[in-house]
Amino acid sequence: MARIIEKTNLNENTIKFVVNAPEIAKRALPGQFIILRLDEKGERVPFTISSTDEENVTIIVQIVGGTTMRMDQLKAGDGFLDFVGPLGIPTELDELKGKNVCVVGGGLGTAIAYPQAKYLHDIGANVDVIIGFRNEDLILLEDELKDASQNLYIATDDGSAGHHGFVTEILKENIEAGKTYDHVLAIGPVIMMKNVVEVARPYDIPVTVSMNSIMVDGTGMCGCCRLTVDGEMRFACVDGPDFDGYKIDFEEAMNRSRNYINQERDHICRLTGEERNGQI
Repeated sequence: MARIIEKTNLNENTIKFVVNAPEIAKRALPGQFIILRLDEKGERVPFTISSTDEENVTIIVQIVGGTTMRMDQLKAGDGFLDFVGPLGIPTELDELKGKNVCVVGGGLGTAIAYPQAKYLHDIGANVDVIIGFRNEDLILLEDELKDASQNLYIATDDGSAGHHGFVTEILKENIEAGKTYDHVLAIGPVIMMKNVVEVARPYDIPVTVSMNSIMVDGTGMCGCCRLTVDGEMRFACVDGPDFDGYKIDFEEAMNRSRNYINQERDHICRLTGEERNGQI
């Protein structure tokens, strides 16, 4: 059993877990993920590795469903029955040594942007980081990302912190102001990553996107994370999660993600006891 060393509530719906898993910690690279299971009857859930030290693995969890609600009840000293990894193909970052790179994170994607930005910064890349959130209360890892970049830009939907607007607006303003990026990495909601690609397209800037947000079982068996890449079917969990942003059929990915949105909302309402359309 993998023991929880530290649990921190970062905001009302986001938790940081530091888990003792030395065999994973010493092998994990940016972009990879773990799969955990709470108990013998628990579902298998993938979480991207946010950071590691010699002994421990840090994951950042958003409370969105039954398993993550149960995780919120855990405390330091508790453990996970299964904690398996590292899984997935690491992000290709070494080739960006000495290059000008912009890392763009949206919402919980910031937890994935951090290890990429830190690795790039440590190998000598010039790193700008742009992160976006709905409001100031949801901002994650601000201090850590300042230390891992030359410049950190923050956008909020409501203007409560940083730029009032979207991360793509900051990216476009930076490019138009003369910043030259050799590569852009985007991690966040699918629509955000699609828009990052469209901002970079006129300037022929390579864009790598992380499709971890569409993964479910993390092994390729469920088929939920399939997507079309350069005209061929791929699975985010075993073929990625990183892909060339110009080759992804984003419209297909977004349409598929909306197929069960009503059922997902109903499920959350049942879990939380909230009313929806006059019913529990």
